[in-house]
Parts: sequence; C-alpha cells; structure tokens
Amino acid sequence: MLRRLARIGVAREDFARGSSPLARRLRRISALERREEARAFLDAYHDATGASRDQRRRRWAEVRRGLAREGFYEHSPAELAFGARLAWRNHGRCIGRLYWESLEVVDARALTSPEAMAGRIARHMAEALGDGRIRSVISVFAPVRGTALPGFVESPQITQYAGHVRPDGSILGDRRNVEATRIARSFGWAAPDEPGRFDLLPYFVRDDRDRRTMFALPPGTVREVPIAHPACPDLAALGLRWYAVPCVSGMILTIGGIDYPCAPFNGFYMCTEIASRNLADRDRYDLLPEIARALGLDPAGRDPLWRDTALTELNRAVLHSYRAAGVTMLDHHAASDQFMEFHGREQAQGRQVAGDWRWIVPPQAGGACEVFHLRMRNFHPVPNYYTSRADDGLRLMPWYGDRYRPLPQRALDRVRRRWKLWSRIAW
Repeated sequence: MLRRLARIGVAREDFARGSSPLARRLRRISALERREEARAFLDAYHDATGASRDQRRRRWAEVRRGLAREGFYEHSPAELAFGARLAWRNHGRCIGRLYWESLEVVDARALTSPEAMAGRIARHMAEALGDGRIRSVISVFAPVRGTALPGFVESPQITQYAGHVRPDGSILGDRRNVEATRIARSFGWAAPDEPGRFDLLPYFVRDDRDRRTMFALPPGTVREVPIAHPACPDLAALGLRWYAVPCVSGMILTIGGIDYPCAPFNGFYMCTEIASRNLADRDRYDLLPEIARALGLDPAGRDPLWRDTALTELNRAVLHSYRAAGVTMLDHHAASDQFMEFHGREQAQGRQVAGDWRWIVPPQAGGACEVFHLRMRNFHPVPNYYTSRADDGLRLMPWYGDRYRPLPQRALDRVRRRWKLWSRIAW
C-alpha cells in the first residue's frame, strides 16, 4: 500500500511539473548526458584558469558525487561567471560576440522571492543604462534543482510596448504584444487614458509555485529615445521612439548540465533591430508606408524601391537619434566587421565559431556586409542560451570539434550526437 501511495505521489508531482509552462520548455537530458556536459564544462573552465591536476580531480569528484546523489551540483561564483560568458560566446544567433569576455555577471541565486527578483532587475536596468554608454550585464537567478522549479520572468523582454486592440479590430502599438497587453489589463494594469503606440508594459514573474506577479520598472530605469531624421523634420512629427536597453528575459541559460531559467541579460541595439524589424515588420509596427509618406515617397506609386529607400532613411534616423542622445548604438556594417574580427580571433585560438546565417546577416543591406559571404554552421555547443527544448534547445550538446580526436572517435561522436537528437524528439 505504501509503495502504491508513493507511486501516486510521484505521478502527481510529475503531472504538476508537466503542467508548468517552464517545465515544457526545459531540456530533457539523461543522467549520462548531464554528467558529460558537466565534465566538458569543467574541463573548459579548468583549461581557461590553468587549474592543477589535483584541483581538477577534487572538483570533478565533488560534482560527480552531487550528480550521483541528486542529479545536481552547484557552480561556484567563478564557474558561473565563466559559464555565462562562454554561453554568450557559443550562441550562434548573436552577431555581437566580440566582447563576450566583458560581460558583467551578477550572481543573484540567493534571491528567490518575486519581490527580491524584481528589485534586482530594476538595479540591473539602471546599471546597464548608466549615462547612456550601455554595459552588457546578466543577472543569474536560482537554477532548476531536480524536480523543483525556481521562479522566472515570464515576459520575453523586461521592456516592451503594448499592443492595444481598437473597437474596429485594428491594433495600435506592437502587434506582437496584444496578448501580453490583455493579460496585463486583466491583472489591473491601467493603460493611459489615451492609449498610444509606445506605452510601456509591466513584466511578469512566476514564483516557484507558478503564481504570476506583475511588476513595473521604477521611474528612471527606462530611457526612451525619440526618433528624428537629420534632414527630414516630418519624420520626427510621427512621434516615434524606442527604449535604450534591450533586456532579454525569456531565454534559459544552461551551464554544464544545469539550467538557469531566469537569467535576464542585455547588450545594446544594432540599428536594424529597431528600424528594419521592430518598426517595419508587418507583424510588429508596420510603419513603413507612414515613413515613406513622411519622406515624400509614394507607397502606391509605380516605383517598387520605395521600401528600400524608406528602410535606409529610417535606419539613418534611428542611428542619428541614438547617437545624438548619447546612447550606445551600432550600425549593421560595424556589427558585421566586429563579427568578422570575433571570427578571426576564435580561429586564431583554434576554435570553430557556431553561427546561424539567418540570424547573423543583418536584415538591411545584407549582401553589402562581409558576414553575408561567410560560411556558417550552428553546431549548438554548450554552455548556451535557449528558448525552448522544442526549438533552439533541442540540439544543444557538448562540441568536441575543436580538439584533435582520432578518426574512430570522430565517427563515434557523430553517432552519439545523432542518437541524442533522436532520443530527445517527441515521437
């Protein structure tokens, strides 16, 4: 009878965890895979720090015992900082990895309540913004420990603009955030009396019991930049603006087999992210026709290149506005050059660079950027950041291609990678 009740309790616990939105996103890896990732990470960390053989042996013994007893081990602060930076270096969808070693890592694992997490996030945003010279910062909160799920930020970004549905069915603001706006209203968020295109949304934190709490950033932690064109005053009359610090909060950091579902991090914007995507995409603001008319172009005319002209001038306006405001901003040609420099440095160190061509090549004037002509392969190494096991987290696993390995071992590596991938697919 006791065994039967125990099985029922385990089944209920598994069901409760399976119903969590976080649990559905986490990678499912075996104990052997977790141990392999832990060993590969510790080897990389000890190689970078020049640890002695005795230090390596003692630390691996500690980790091995922790994994054997409860399937978990705790990273030291130094390991956490190295792992977060290494995850940035490994992330194949980021063009701005040249300064991966300068990432400021804040160990916030002791902050578990939603209020404490929100306080740290507010400080994070203020520290990252500074006087406009944006610093890359990551705040790492508690990891997943066995079946216990920690609190996490549910919103994909800390700063987002609302999407208001008008009575006629049209949308004012960011189309991507219509559902987030509806949820915020249901939690008591009061939209302005006259809703606008750029109303800042609160963000949501789910605690370890899966309860949702809504928070708004304190005044002074969010800086917005009005968009104006250096030679076209009509564009400024549209009242466009965007926030200075993009803080991504919807990705999971994985280091050595341990997942950190709440690790908000920020860099700084590349102009095409705002101009060519956020403001121009049809499923976002879809402002290109308005921009064209402000520039004196006719979207209904016979010239099919009005979009190209409008995109170029909108990028010019965004770049000009951020620079005039003293806020860090990078143009896509400089970002391409930086990635090529990063690629060269990594090759000089004997390391291959993981890269997703669709994400690395800028959406504006891609063919004029050097990265357009660079052959890329995303081999999904760990440590890394991922959104969901069903997407970018599916193929994450240790990468041994940077080391000399005999031909039989390389063949075995390929077989093992295929087997892991096959076993992770929900057949």
